[in-house]
Amino acid sequence: KPVDVTDRAEMIKIIKSSLGTKFMKGWNDLACGIALDAVNCVHIDNTSGGFKEIDIKRYAKVEKVPGGSIEMSEILDGVMINKDVTHTGMKRRIENPRIVMLDCNLEYKKGESQTNMEFMQETDFRKILQLEENYIKEICDDIIALKPDLVLTEKGVSDLAQHFLLKAGISAIRRLRKSDMNRVARAVGGQIVHRTEELKDSDVGTECGLFEIKKFGDEYFTFLTKCKKPKACTILLRGASKDVLMEVERNLQDAMNVARNVMIDPFLVPGGGAVEAALAHRLNEKSKAIQGVGQWPYRALADALKIIPKTLMQNCGVNTIRTMTNLTAKHATSGSTWGVDGETGNIVDMEEFGVWDTLQVKSQVFKTAIETAILLLRIDDIVSGVKKQSDIDAEKMAGKFQAAPQEAPEDR
Repeated sequence: KPVDVTDRAEMIKIIKSSLGTKFMKGWNDLACGIALDAVNCVHIDNTSGGFKEIDIKRYAKVEKVPGGSIEMSEILDGVMINKDVTHTGMKRRIENPRIVMLDCNLEYKKGESQTNMEFMQETDFRKILQLEENYIKEICDDIIALKPDLVLTEKGVSDLAQHFLLKAGISAIRRLRKSDMNRVARAVGGQIVHRTEELKDSDVGTECGLFEIKKFGDEYFTFLTKCKKPKACTILLRGASKDVLMEVERNLQDAMNVARNVMIDPFLVPGGGAVEAALAHRLNEKSKAIQGVGQWPYRALADALKIIPKTLMQNCGVNTIRTMTNLTAKHATSGSTWGVDGETGNIVDMEEFGVWDTLQVKSQVFKTAIETAILLLRIDDIVSGVKKQSDIDAEKMAGKFQAAPQEAPEDR
């Protein structure tokens, strides 16, 4: 069944089927909406290159903040970072900020190893201090020339640099993670720059609508939100305790993976054991057309596939043999979408019941299972641990080695 990935209602219906038995079932609409929005946000469709990039691991960050209720969870149209400004006098709320992202120290460079300096007179020491100050002033002047409102850096910011930036009315945040900085660059536009001398106006991020710092509990969080076309996002999860948040995050990851799989390969197959039962029926039909031993591999694979619907029936406590016979009969007469209701054990039409699996995952499961079976069958009879010859020689020297008994020719 092909899927229209632009139809929000249909996509949410698909994602819901993956959360039906999990902790987030009570907040289905919230979780599905967040997962779909996150995947749409990080989705880059390069039509000229002919590939889709949906990197939810790198660009859809989940931030867990204990406190509040699960209903307060949301997806931000931008990025959130667990940081505060470096100086208390700096602004904590700026609308439409110009953001400069740096990958260098805003402090005087120290030697890689131990550095010794020898001063002959007191003025030499002053000169060194003046050189340090001039170097930091040059760095800050390079930044101030672009008239930014916010400076983010992966390294440190010295007290003197803070002073110059504060005088120019610029807020600074230091020691961001590389992964956080990449997300910020994708959300607000602009480039991460490695040297202040190379700063250009095109490197400044201008697509952020609001920079503000909020406090949750004892910690400060930086919000860069209302971005125009963010290609990275942050999912803010709230919950009573860390255990609840961990469970919510796991459920949300499952939902995002489902949305991602459907977007990459927009086809679905009916769930509830319907695919396995349909394949088993087709394989049995195929085996009847083959003479001799060649039909047995088809039958063996058909029997193996029936284990999935059988397990679903056993979990529901129904009569497995009778229900399996009914399911096989349905597939022989009424189409291939009939499967098992995982709660009652009844045979239902999965198209009406609304349980679907993604084609990408299901085909990969079958490939892996068959390849693993082939791998095991290639090993002749026994998997045994063989001792190294050096270990056997050492045991012989110690008088501990016992040779394996030889089989009689007629016993082989």
